[in-house]
Amino acid sequence: MSFGTGLSGLNAASKNLDVIGHNIANANTTGMKAGRAEFSEMYAASLGAAGGSNGGIGVSVATVAQQFTQGNIKITGNNLDMAVNGEGFFTVELADGSLAYTRNGEFKLDRNGNIITNNGAKLLGYQTDSAGKPVSVVPVPLNLPTGKNIDPKESSELKLTMNLDARAEVQTVGTPLTAENKQYGTSLNLYDTLGNAVPVQLYFIKTAANQWDVVSVYQPVDPPGQPAVETPLGQVTFNPTTGRPVLPLALTNIQIATDSVAPGVPANDINVALNFGDPANPALATVTQFGSKFAVYDVNQNGYPSGELTSIAVGEEGVITARYSNGVSQANGQVMLTRFRNVQGLQPINGGYWQKTQASGDPIIGQPLSGRFGQIRSGALEESNVDLTQELVNMIVAQRHYQANAQTIKTQDQVQQTLVNLR
Repeated sequence: MSFGTGLSGLNAASKNLDVIGHNIANANTTGMKAGRAEFSEMYAASLGAAGGSNGGIGVSVATVAQQFTQGNIKITGNNLDMAVNGEGFFTVELADGSLAYTRNGEFKLDRNGNIITNNGAKLLGYQTDSAGKPVSVVPVPLNLPTGKNIDPKESSELKLTMNLDARAEVQTVGTPLTAENKQYGTSLNLYDTLGNAVPVQLYFIKTAANQWDVVSVYQPVDPPGQPAVETPLGQVTFNPTTGRPVLPLALTNIQIATDSVAPGVPANDINVALNFGDPANPALATVTQFGSKFAVYDVNQNGYPSGELTSIAVGEEGVITARYSNGVSQANGQVMLTRFRNVQGLQPINGGYWQKTQASGDPIIGQPLSGRFGQIRSGALEESNVDLTQELVNMIVAQRHYQANAQTIKTQDQVQQTLVNLR
């Protein structure tokens, strides 16, 4: 029996060394979780044996337990690198269509714009609207529009934040506008349905105490040589006590015939509403008349031309924001996370993946930072949780165990040799 006992100890110590060696080999593997050999003692079954009379027959490796502690977060600066800070796994679709789970966030783009791992597995997530709100809970491969432009958007609203100088001189509006009429104004581009930019100027002319005329001006180019088109848009009257507009505002929309500014392009005419703040609350007006210099603080119109993808960013909640060359940013999906009630029951496979088993339970999917799910750190990776110093110490201890078990076999051999040599 001593030979069997020592042999079981050798096997267990060898398995322990295998686990330690695997940990050390993967000390620099992103998202790797260290393993730990756990042992159990063995006894021979014997009917009627007293509790203290069974010496045992050795040891076995009960399991190799995975240690799912958080690894250190390493900043990389690559926007497609992601780390989970907290609970949860990235979910990927393997080449055979099966699902796997990983903590390795070294993602890249393939030729079709899919976000993939180094092994070609596709990262799964939720489809969202342009504001980043999920429109479905069905996981789909996340894809970025790398091979096409973003569609242009026609301008329909112009919001101004500015102050008109209450000390300005009263003027007479000329036809066309005089140089004096153009003291207070701003310029901007509006966009038609095809994304053509149309330069427009807005002028504000004080025509009476606390009263300003608003005039839009644009330059037709077809046919060439035409004078600028000046269109009165109405008047804004201010409360002399508060400096806020008197409601309701009586302003017409900026209207431009695009065939005169974009010849040969069959686009719809531009029709843009002026927004000076909350039309029902003067206190929230964004255009004021105070006794300070004329100043334009913000000009914000909602149109834009077409644009190409220039970069992406991933937020803490996993929302992927695509940035385009026209300055527009739009959400383009959300990374989802998956957790299990028993992560020790997951089956590790090649490539740094785990797959579910009956022991792990069914996957629980959700959004980062919801419930027990952790957050996504973009531009960072989770390092292996292997403590190299501890593993080297463990290796020394395992070596001693192996040597000690070998010594028990050697000693038993010497004892039996002594018996054989008896005469």
